Amino acid sequence: MERKQASDFDQRLLDLYDEYAHGRIARREFGQRARNFLAAGMTIEALLAMLSPNYAWAQQVAPDDSRIVTQRITYNSPQGGGDISGLLVMPATPADGRSPAVLVIHENRGLNPYIEDVARRLATAGFLAFAPDALSPLGGYPGTDDEGRTMQAKRKPEEMLEDFMAGARFLQTDARSTGKVGAVGFCYGGGVVNELAVRLPNVIRAGVPFYGRQPASDQVGKIKAAMLMHYAELDQRINDGWPAYEAALKAAGTRYQAYFYPGVNHGFHNDTTPRFDKAAAELAWQRTIEFFHAELG
Repeated sequence: MERKQASDFDQRLLDLYDEYAHGRIARREFGQRARNFLAAGMTIEALLAMLSPNYAWAQQVAPDDSRIVTQRITYNSPQGGGDISGLLVMPATPADGRSPAVLVIHENRGLNPYIEDVARRLATAGFLAFAPDALSPLGGYPGTDDEGRTMQAKRKPEEMLEDFMAGARFLQTDARSTGKVGAVGFCYGGGVVNELAVRLPNVIRAGVPFYGRQPASDQVGKIKAAMLMHYAELDQRINDGWPAYEAALKAAGTRYQAYFYPGVNHGFHNDTTPRFDKAAAELAWQRTIEFFHAELG
């Protein structure tokens, strides 16, 4: 399939797809409202295929890349879903046998190939990266994002948060880790990064939420981590929460940086969909890697 860009679509359609992708409207309602944007002879199914992830576009680091070692592991989340599996990726030749660690938190659809590739990218930059799959109690990521989104909606949010908290603690104590832990997440995962910074101030040293929902303002004072926030200019739904978050960060004296990338949509870092913006994604990722090196060593 020919790769499309955000500029190929009406912004109102991209906003509508955002509602669908985040479970605020059902597929049927998306189809009804999207009919106004169909070209002659095009079906709703074909339109969704254009807008949905294509993982053939995503891989930047192959699983067998000689610079990294990958491993599927399972850890226990007693307050969450029990046994949680995930992808652990480490540099092939870590300095002194240990690496600073980064927890990678997926979107609202489980551990898909894009998030796995993000973990591999982190390992090539020198980090011990761990990407848990919150769908583990339901059998794991099912192979498609539509199914994954439906499955993740069945899990209790607080239990999933416990799963990622347990994952962060696992990274802090793992023998392959220096004990210095950061977290990066996207969309739903960005919101989780913010919550982990609030709830695990003695574990999370650096947090990077990409277009993530902000924590409650009265909880922000608990954050000890340095924070680097990436936002998309056209993502009004998430951006509406930023002024209160920034005011709370300033009041608490928290170290933070925030970047708003002009003219891009929610999900601009995800290189599997038309909302991907190469320039913004590369700049945000460069900033992320530099930030983790500065804060984690």
